Amino acid sequence: MSKFTGWRALAGGALALCLPLAASAQTRVGEVSTTFRLVGPNDKVVVERYDDPRVPNVSCYVSRADTGGLSGWVGLAEDPSRFSIACRATGPVTLPGGLPQTESVFRQSASPLFKALTVTRILDAEKRVLIYLVTSTKLVDGSPYNSVTAVALGAPPG
Repeated sequence: MSKFTGWRALAGGALALCLPLAASAQTRVGEVSTTFRLVGPNDKVVVERYDDPRVPNVSCYVSRADTGGLSGWVGLAEDPSRFSIACRATGPVTLPGGLPQTESVFRQSASPLFKALTVTRILDAEKRVLIYLVTSTKLVDGSPYNSVTAVALGAPPG
């Protein structure tokens, strides 16, 4: 193995450790055109499903703006920070051991550089609820736009 191959593997492993957990499934459920563009695809609102990678039977549906036109078509557009989230139990929901109080569940790029849509899970242990918060992050500053939803855990043991 060359020294360059070893460095690449090391850099790839370090990058993987720095990224939040990827959602176990991302599926584009649907989309609706919102603005006609003469050149390139239309602007639209897309709905995607993400399954929580650490909490079985929780699926989150995120709707977000997707910029079209020529810049959107070639991947250079910055999507606006407008989104909504709804998470639902798709089966019995139980709290796995070792789940942190707050954790980034998934992240998706919203521009070619520096901007991302992030979903964070927050545990409200007192009320036995998982809260999912979607926000927009930027390298320099974030966005005040956000959306929140909650999923109740199963009945307490007893």
